[in-house]
Amino acid sequence: MKYLSFLALLIILLAFGCNHSSNNGSNFTISGTVTNPGSVKKVYLFQADSAGLNVVDSTNVDNDGKFKFSRSSSFANLFDLKVGNVAIFDLIAKNGDDIDFSTNLADTAHAYTITGSDESGKIQEFNKINNVFNGQIKSLTGEYSAAVQKAGHENDSLLGVYRPRFQKILSAQTDAILKFANENKTSLAAFYAMMSITDPMKYEPQMVAYADDIKGKFTDNPAVQRFEKQMAEVAPVTVGHKAPDFTTTGIDGKPVKLDDYKGKYVLIDFWASWCEPCRQENPNVVKLYKQYKDKGLNILGISLDVDKNAWQQAIKQDKLTWSHASDLKRFDGPTELLYHIQAIPSNFIIDPQGSIVAKNIMGSDLEEFLNKTFNKAQP
Repeated sequence: MKYLSFLALLIILLAFGCNHSSNNGSNFTISGTVTNPGSVKKVYLFQADSAGLNVVDSTNVDNDGKFKFSRSSSFANLFDLKVGNVAIFDLIAKNGDDIDFSTNLADTAHAYTITGSDESGKIQEFNKINNVFNGQIKSLTGEYSAAVQKAGHENDSLLGVYRPRFQKILSAQTDAILKFANENKTSLAAFYAMMSITDPMKYEPQMVAYADDIKGKFTDNPAVQRFEKQMAEVAPVTVGHKAPDFTTTGIDGKPVKLDDYKGKYVLIDFWASWCEPCRQENPNVVKLYKQYKDKGLNILGISLDVDKNAWQQAIKQDKLTWSHASDLKRFDGPTELLYHIQAIPSNFIIDPQGSIVAKNIMGSDLEEFLNKTFNKAQP
């Protein structure tokens, strides 16, 4: 997805913290104090931009553990302080801010205080919430690694035990992020919190709703403006909207229209012969199609291949017995552009009324959805 590159830069936001001084409004200052600096002699200032978090300045820590930065940023933006190689702290700053920051490097938890920037305080608040879940993930990862070492190798049995536990933590973490963001919509910190969601495709409806809620609030911040634009583009193909109609070309060369499936459940499956995750998911889809096709499930596979022979061979090899079509233009086909396909595998489930009822669900999530849809309890 277009916002994945931006997400990648902001996911660095999983471990951070923050800063104050006096100026004439044409810049911001960060006055810091490091207690027990040990061998730390330098502090580095990172700034977020479209390419990532990049070093924009550095300064020495004096004999009293003091340091100071003076920079210019016409709009509120995310910055990081890296204190030697010991710890990283987040802050949000803009021209006119006088930020005071202090930390004690003898504290392994890297606690800190910050004044002079309400937004930086909000980032600090978010990190305290987020770090609880990061700690749980780290602990469970260690437990899983020990179990693998004891067993001598990874196996499906261990994955079956630990995967649901990881998913439960990640789900709770995302719920906490959404709660924080929705309770702090006037804060830029909430935006950066939203960008830390690890599965934006799964939570796309919530992200679209959030983008709509903050429209007009951060008009000077390029990152927010890009996010709002991207969410506006993807909104028409989110869950709850009518699926846009399209006409593409079937594997037999004849036109295939979404309207051909009017009044039916159809899973539109975007994939390609060269896409390894797609090929790995295909056995699951084959199994579920056999299970639910007589109950009303239809599948239309739309390939992003450009080589028709490779496409046909993959269909045969993976035993994909449903209907197939393709624009043979990778991500630049009209159907792919209409549905904003920027990563595969990707899928949409459309109900008999033509509405998108699920999107980008794979594996056990797809199985659970189909089970609920086609095995509804009888009154």
